[in-house]
Amino acid sequence: MNRDATQSAFSNLLLSGTLVHIGTFDEVQKRCGINTYPNIVMVISIDRYPDLAVENPKQWKQEIGHKLINQIDQTIGVSYLWNWVEEGVLALLIELDDEDSEIEFNKKIYRMAEEIQNSLDRVQITVSIGIGKKYSDPYLLYHSFEEARKSMSGRFFQGNKLIFHSGIKPVEENTLRALSTEDRIELLALVRIGDEVGVVDQLKSFLEKVANACRLNEDVFKTEVVDLIMLISRVVVESGVNATLIMSKNAQMIQELYHIIRYDKFVKKVCEYAYWLTIQITNSFNNQMTPVIRKATKYIRENHQTSITLEEIAQYCCVSKYHFSHLFKKEIGTSVIDFLNRIRIEKSMFYLEMTDLTMQEIATRIGFQDSNYFSRIFKKYIKSSPSEYRATKYPHLNLVLEN
Repeated sequence: MNRDATQSAFSNLLLSGTLVHIGTFDEVQKRCGINTYPNIVMVISIDRYPDLAVENPKQWKQEIGHKLINQIDQTIGVSYLWNWVEEGVLALLIELDDEDSEIEFNKKIYRMAEEIQNSLDRVQITVSIGIGKKYSDPYLLYHSFEEARKSMSGRFFQGNKLIFHSGIKPVEENTLRALSTEDRIELLALVRIGDEVGVVDQLKSFLEKVANACRLNEDVFKTEVVDLIMLISRVVVESGVNATLIMSKNAQMIQELYHIIRYDKFVKKVCEYAYWLTIQITNSFNNQMTPVIRKATKYIRENHQTSITLEEIAQYCCVSKYHFSHLFKKEIGTSVIDFLNRIRIEKSMFYLEMTDLTMQEIATRIGFQDSNYFSRIFKKYIKSSPSEYRATKYPHLNLVLEN
């Protein structure tokens, strides 16, 4: 029997819990010529394997199996055993230092899972990984295998290059909100100024962080996202969009979301809806514009945090600077720079209302490098300083952070 077959047979005894019927761990280990003392199981599942298996020739199954094993062998710097437990699903029986604290041990195995994913990315293999708990007694290692598999049993998060760890407890709700507050505020600020592309980009990143923060608990994740939709809707309604329209759409959307059983489809649906909500803020205004100016205002919103110039925007719209400047003033009623500053100030008002960020931090987030200049521009448009505005306007919006 070759080495791979021997260690696979030994691994199967441990994963099935049947080693006890064959002999002692030390006896069987010596008989198989194996020196590994595994204490935790990691299950690696090739994403979309059933679809890929249908699309590729039969020899592909063997090739991807060898490629995956070879890549893992180059990545893991500790002793381990492996065994294919079904098509496209590999179990790793890993030996890690048992002297570490539970927290350090969990961090170490989680980092190892991330390294495996990154390594496999380089050979165009994406995987999801389930991790069981640590068991010092090898006769109990089958529990770790069952836990690893069970952690991946939900259909919602499958196939999205995610890591499931049964040994890490879900975070508390207040911790989850604290982790996501900064991203949440930036997302809502982008909604407020009508930057639909920025909203989608920010939302995708935000949803991934929330999924990981709630330890891939589907119910907690969906509840967080529904809360977020309600916050976005609130910003849209407060901008003047018809509340009845938005609330009616919300009810329909939330019902649809709770029936979606895949994470990727769920995220796509949420992003499409957030895009639609954001567009409602600028739709009535944009309908009065020519295509060139509509394109320009969209570009300004998407790039408001950078030092964009009149020349840059005119070039983007494929018109001369002078013609563009005249056309913009005619349709919008103000200069390009004035429009840009108004966008920035609108976003700054959101930060002043909802955060305790310093003036310099807010200035940087909206595209001004200097807080004094930000204060002067703010006072020009709002007729009060940023500090005065923060002290007197919209204190009720802080509920967004507290709820």
